[in-house]
Amino acid sequence: MAQAGRRWQRSLFPWLREWGLRQCETDPCVFTAQRTVDGVVQKLVVGCYVDDLFTLYAQDGPGSLYADFTAALAERWNVEDEGPVSDLLNVDITRDADSILLRQESYITQLVSTFLPD
Repeated sequence: MAQAGRRWQRSLFPWLREWGLRQCETDPCVFTAQRTVDGVVQKLVVGCYVDDLFTLYAQDGPGSLYADFTAALAERWNVEDEGPVSDLLNVDITRDADSILLRQESYITQLVSTFLPD
């Protein structure tokens, strides 16, 4: 199953482009889209790591870019929304109303215990 993630990407990436997302030139696993609804510019960023998707968005109500994207994704594949992300690739993520905090405390603690044991 070492190639399962790659096979998933070969199916997913063309679908993302067909759906209207633009593939990032500097990181081919990142896709972006935007549209204007009632004068509000809505942006969506989708990142893919192996077989996981990570989405960034500001609007998520009915008719939003995010809601339309997730509905189309669920129509095409059996996907599960695991809720707000708390960690991604050894980065701890904390959100509040005004900010997003990215920390690598857990990863650093793991490195210290591995390379500098008591």
